Amino acid sequence: MKQQINTYALPVAMLIGGFFHTFFNQLNFLTPYLIFFMLFFPYCRIQLKDMRFRSFHLWLILYQVLGSLLAYLLLSLLREDLAQGILICILAPTATAAIVVGGMLGANIALMASYTLFCNLVVAIMAPIMFSFVGVQAELYFWTSFWLIFQKVFPLLVFPFVAALLLRKFAPGVNDKIQKISSISFYLWIFALMIVSGRIVHFMLSQQKSDYKIAAVLAAAALVICVFQFLFGRFIGRRYGETVSGGQSLGQKNTILAIWMAQTYLNPIAAIAPASYVLWQNLVNSYQLWRKNRKTS
Repeated sequence: MKQQINTYALPVAMLIGGFFHTFFNQLNFLTPYLIFFMLFFPYCRIQLKDMRFRSFHLWLILYQVLGSLLAYLLLSLLREDLAQGILICILAPTATAAIVVGGMLGANIALMASYTLFCNLVVAIMAPIMFSFVGVQAELYFWTSFWLIFQKVFPLLVFPFVAALLLRKFAPGVNDKIQKISSISFYLWIFALMIVSGRIVHFMLSQQKSDYKIAAVLAAAALVICVFQFLFGRFIGRRYGETVSGGQSLGQKNTILAIWMAQTYLNPIAAIAPASYVLWQNLVNSYQLWRKNRKTS
């Protein structure tokens, strides 16, 4: 029963958010808080002794940073909004839910948990730098723009981990109780998905008809980059005997964070790319789980 709820939660949440877009658009201010707790609950389960930085992590991080820059530079020659949409799809950190799906597929959980933390820390630093040059703050002086973005993005990605560490050290009993209800992050994700879906639909309805063409292009480009990242991640992982871990680490993104960053710091229409990525990555995961179940049965 729970598995069926999880399966249908994605489309239902997006439909509800889109249908009641006026209402959910007004709740956009809640998104950063939801992201904070969506990271905090899984971090409470991470054991520091398992956090080891390996060359496997380095190659994935280099892809995220350099790949997003290269994609932006090339695609900006065609369209700026398309370039921004793909940049955020590549740069976005791994979703904490990827650890769960990866575990179901036989991935190395400790390896993925480490990368989820490391890539969040890297994005917390790199996103303000990149957005200072390509986002809505690009007309400001670099340090002014960097600080405006950094003071919002860095705490959002780093403080959940710090809070989890402090809780584990000074209130281990509370931490144990939180671990038992860590699945609440899934329901926070559903609520956040309603909000960002509503905001995107609300934005699209206020645009000219010509913008629907670029929306379709962004959705198609997100599909291509989604499949590529799963495959390229598996390619890197295969070199370390961690094929599944590599694919999930690069392919499954924290799309709620990606959509929020695009809506806040980039051209809002660029958020169509990570919004579409939500659907594509879940289709890829569904296919992988189907293949896994088929082999085991």
